Amino acid sequence: MAATLASIHVYPLKSCAPLALDSARVEARGLEHDRRWMAVDASGKFLTGRQHPRLTLIRAEPDDAGALRLRAPDMPELRLMPAPDRARGTADVWGSRVDALVADAAADVWISTFLGIPARFVHMDADCLRNVDPDYAQPGDSVSFADGYPLLAISQAALDLLNSKLAQPVPMLRFRPNLVIAGTTPHAEDNWQCLRIGGVQFDVVKPCIRCVFTTVDFARGAFDESGEPLRTLLTYRRTATGVSFGQNLIPRGAGTLRIGDTLEPLA
Repeated sequence: MAATLASIHVYPLKSCAPLALDSARVEARGLEHDRRWMAVDASGKFLTGRQHPRLTLIRAEPDDAGALRLRAPDMPELRLMPAPDRARGTADVWGSRVDALVADAAADVWISTFLGIPARFVHMDADCLRNVDPDYAQPGDSVSFADGYPLLAISQAALDLLNSKLAQPVPMLRFRPNLVIAGTTPHAEDNWQCLRIGGVQFDVVKPCIRCVFTTVDFARGAFDESGEPLRTLLTYRRTATGVSFGQNLIPRGAGTLRIGDTLEPLA
């Protein structure tokens, strides 16, 4: 049975609800629209579902005019765009300081009200550059506001194995992958170094080390009181650097991915 691309997901606002797609264009810094917006605190430091699980309740969807439409419980719909004067500000994501576009004051009020803290939105445009960790990258590799790498892939079989160990199964999207791969053995992705999906080649560069964000029930915007699935993953996926689940990818070309595309490990 050939390995195939089972689903595609982007998160247009970092830590927001997943957006499922039938196809997506691969860009150097990740899938188009993936994590190009981010919420930051008053100092410019990034905010994520690890500290603010309510972020997962925000549904973000790009429109044809280049804006991001945000919907969230008990909030008016917001059409998010960079401020009209395209002002810039410094944003910090995992120690990477970038010069990002900022949104207007109305957007700042919206996200501050929703989270209950002073906050604002920032946008990564073509002039906002963030490099991938050089220990795992080639010169010039860049990334969006994702934690560290352009894409994340997980085999469906890895989740099936995990759920066989849980009293209550969890959905794949607890792990926030971009690409879910069907037709493999559990954690087959751990053995890949390079692969091709459709016509696009990727380097498989580093296991994804998991954190408390996996315990956020994104349908409720709250932590799972059981501590799962992280508690169970600690029993069989612990490594010297932490609990691993899925693999980070760096694209080595551009193109469009579609559900059903064949995956071919190259090394």
